[in-house]
Amino acid sequence: MRRRGLGIILFLLFVISGCCPVSVDSKPSISVWHWMTDRDPAFQELAKKYEALTGVKVNFELYAPSDAYSQKIRAAAQGTNLPDVFGILGEKRDFASFIKAGHILDITSYMEANNSNWKNNFFPKALAVNEFGPGNSYGIKPGIFGVPIDIMTIQMVYNKKLFEQLGLNPNRPPKTLQEFLDIGVKIRAAGMQGLVSGWGEVWMIDCLANNYAFNIMGKDKVLATIRGEVAYTDPDWVKVFSIFKRMQDSGVLAKGLVTMINKSAEQIFANEKAVFAFNGSWCVNVYKGMNPSLEYGAMLPPAASSQYPMAIWGGAGSSFMVNARSKNKEEVVKFLIWLTDQDQQAYLAQATNNLPANKNSLTKIPEILAQFARGMDYATHPNVWGVSEFSLVIEAFDRGIQSIIIGEKSPEQVASDVQKIKEREMAKKRAK
Repeated sequence: MRRRGLGIILFLLFVISGCCPVSVDSKPSISVWHWMTDRDPAFQELAKKYEALTGVKVNFELYAPSDAYSQKIRAAAQGTNLPDVFGILGEKRDFASFIKAGHILDITSYMEANNSNWKNNFFPKALAVNEFGPGNSYGIKPGIFGVPIDIMTIQMVYNKKLFEQLGLNPNRPPKTLQEFLDIGVKIRAAGMQGLVSGWGEVWMIDCLANNYAFNIMGKDKVLATIRGEVAYTDPDWVKVFSIFKRMQDSGVLAKGLVTMINKSAEQIFANEKAVFAFNGSWCVNVYKGMNPSLEYGAMLPPAASSQYPMAIWGGAGSSFMVNARSKNKEEVVKFLIWLTDQDQQAYLAQATNNLPANKNSLTKIPEILAQFARGMDYATHPNVWGVSEFSLVIEAFDRGIQSIIIGEKSPEQVASDVQKIKEREMAKKRAK
C-alpha cells in the first residue's frame, strides 16, 4: 500500500509540475518589427504600459536603416516567418504583392465593427493609403489591409528670420509660383542659399513634380498619363518640367541641390543656412533635435496655376499590417486598436513630434505640426491613385528634372526622353 500511495503522490507531482507552467503563462506575446528609430523609445514605453494593463507582452524590434529593414522583411516573407506585426516600405504594388502571397490580414471587418468605431477614428486620407477600392488595378479584393500609426504631409518650410533679412513678411510666405521666383532674385542678390531638399534621393523631386502636375492639369489628366492615354510630351507636362528650369534660373534653388541627401538638407536648414526647404512633417522632430530655437513656418508649394488646386503628398506616414499567418491575430488586432486610440496617439505625437493618425488627438500638438496637419485637406498620394507608373519611367522622369536643373537638357528634351521610355515599357507589357 505504501508503494501504491507513493506512486500516486509521484504521479500527482508529475501532473502538477508539467501543467502549472502552461496555465500560468497563458497570455501570448506579440512581435512587432519596425524601422522607426525616432519612435522606438516611445514604442517601448507603450509596450510596458500595455503589458501592465493586459498581461500581453509586446516586443518592438527595431531594424534600421529602412533599406535594411525592407531586406529583412522580404527575406522573412520568403521564409514565411514574418512577425505578428510589420510594415511595408515601398509602392502600392509591393503592398499588393504581400497581400497576394497571403502575408497580410484583411482587417476590414474589425475596422467596421460596432458601427465602424475603429475606422472612424482615423483621417480618411490616412486610411486610404491602406485600402484597395473596387476595380483596383492590382487585382486585390476591396478592403482595408493596414493600420495607420501616424500621418504625414510633405510641404515647404521657410525660415522666418531669413525672411526678415530679405525684407519679407515672416507671416506671409509666397502663395504663387511667381512670388516664389521673385524671392529667388532677392536670395541671389543677398548671397543666401534658397531651397534645400533631398533631391539626390530623386523621389522627393518626383513628389514636387507631381504636386505641380496636379496643379497645372488636374488629377484626371495625370492618371490618364500613367495609363498611357496622354503623352509626356503634352504641353502641360512640358510646363511641369519648365517650372524647375524657372526655379533654377531665378536663383531660388540652393547650390548642389541635385546631389543633396535629405539629412544634409535638414542640417543646412536647421542651421539657418537656407531660406526654404521641401520636406515632410517628420522634419519637425528632426529640426527640434538639431536646433530647438529655429523659427520657421510650413507652407504649401506656391501654385503655378489657378485652374486646379495645389496637391501635396500626404496620408499615412507609417502603417502596421497584421501577419495573416499569425497564431495571435485576435490579440494583435486588440493591441493595434489600443495603440491607435486617442490617448496613445496623443502620447506618440507629443513624444515624437509626428502627426497622429487618430483625428481626435490633434488638440495638444505644436502650431508648426498643426500647420502640417492642415495640409491634409490638399493631400494625395500615389498609393491611393489605383494605377502605378513604370519604375523606369519614374526614374527617367526624376533624373530628367535633375538634368534640367544643371542645364544638361531642356524641358522639351526631357519630355521626349520620358515618353520614349513610356512607349517602350507599354510595348513590353502588351507583348506579355
